[in-house]
Amino acid sequence: MKVLAVSDIHGDLGLVKRVEKMIEKENVDLVILAGDQTWFEQVKKGLVGPLTKKPALIIPSNHETEETVRIWEEMYPNLKSIHKKNFAFGDVGFFGSGTVDWGFEENSQKVFNELKSAHEGIKKLRKKVMITHCPPEGSAIELMGFPGSYGIAKAIEKFSPNFLICGHIHEGGGLIERIKNTQVINVARSPTIFEI
Repeated sequence: MKVLAVSDIHGDLGLVKRVEKMIEKENVDLVILAGDQTWFEQVKKGLVGPLTKKPALIIPSNHETEETVRIWEEMYPNLKSIHKKNFAFGDVGFFGSGTVDWGFEENSQKVFNELKSAHEGIKKLRKKVMITHCPPEGSAIELMGFPGSYGIAKAIEKFSPNFLICGHIHEGGGLIERIKNTQVINVARSPTIFEI
């Protein structure tokens, strides 16, 4: 399965066009939108639709609400929110949380609990992909002075997903690293194609 993932588009229609071309050229099977499609809820025409010609998963984040994502789901039949939910694509399970961890203990616990609940429905599948907006604590992004989420790091430890797709910290866009048994891919403003 070929997957394209991106986050932090922030209303950039030029980036949307570039991602749309990648989806067509590379013939991807699934698209992941890992939060911050908008800039403070400023929704533009052509921001989401062009990225949903193939099945697409999305999470809300700090720049759009769950309600905005629900409206997009109604508009685009191929789009499914994975926030606090899971989705099976063959023998691959996807689960996610778009809740932003601002570094407070209650945020970390909330993110972990959402991921734990979402993971339940796909835990027996062969491969698992976790989708969050924030990167985990212990990520190389912290070397740039940006804290990661303890709740997401705890989820990596407990659920051992094959992949974690995240964003939020633009300076970390394109960073690929391994934390325990999980390949962590930061797709902030950096559309990335990977195979499962």
